[in-house]
Amino acid sequence: MAVMTFSPITWIVLVCLAGTVASIVVSLIVSLAAHPRIVPVLVSYAIGAMLGAVFLDLLPHAFEHASNVHQVTTTVLGGILFFFLLEKLVLWRHCHEHHCEAHEHPAHSHGTKASGWLILLGDVVHNFVDGILIAAAFSASIEVGIVTALAIIAHEIPQETGDFVILLHSGFSRLKAVLLNVLSSVATLAGAIIAYLMLSGLESWVPSMLALAAASLLYVSVADLIPGLHKRPELKATGLQIGMILLGVFTIQVVQTLIGE
Repeated sequence: MAVMTFSPITWIVLVCLAGTVASIVVSLIVSLAAHPRIVPVLVSYAIGAMLGAVFLDLLPHAFEHASNVHQVTTTVLGGILFFFLLEKLVLWRHCHEHHCEAHEHPAHSHGTKASGWLILLGDVVHNFVDGILIAAAFSASIEVGIVTALAIIAHEIPQETGDFVILLHSGFSRLKAVLLNVLSSVATLAGAIIAYLMLSGLESWVPSMLALAAASLLYVSVADLIPGLHKRPELKATGLQIGMILLGVFTIQVVQTLIGE
């Protein structure tokens, strides 16, 4: 087939650009469909998608590539502490004596901008690692590379949807959330090209970067988002929250099953 005459680097660029386009499309669809009144409901789905990504995707892959499991768990622990301090720095930077988004009345259900920036940071790390995995797959063979790239794009869709919802929940405008989501997806191409040029030097970093990405999602979902759900303790709201969280986890599990991971 003529398409198979493409060089590995050409395939890498094409599939990474395809993933970026998919991210743009998903972000635009969510942007148009996400009415402000249902964003808090979608936050529960995003929590499930992030927790599913951590425990069903990122950590299993980190353990698979790691020669030392203790190193992975230590990186997750260190990452959680790092993101805690990072969020503190962001809040200190934007806080004044009596006016700060962290000092809002408990009845307010909106997240902080810090949560959004942490999600973006974790997303960039995750996408960069995805680029390394794509480059490694294409270095093995074109066929393996295509299958791997399709699998990565497929499992990114629900997570990118969740990330976009969190940006809206954190107070970003729809346009800014779309643009930031697109920019973060470019990290996949950057990771792939850098890894293809110096793959042997980066492969050993994959477990640690996967663990760091997992730490960011875990921290934001557990420390920033789940406490906000407790502000609506009524039975009906709790049932809806649990249902949406499970739906988010189930989405990741379905995608994992379909792509055979």
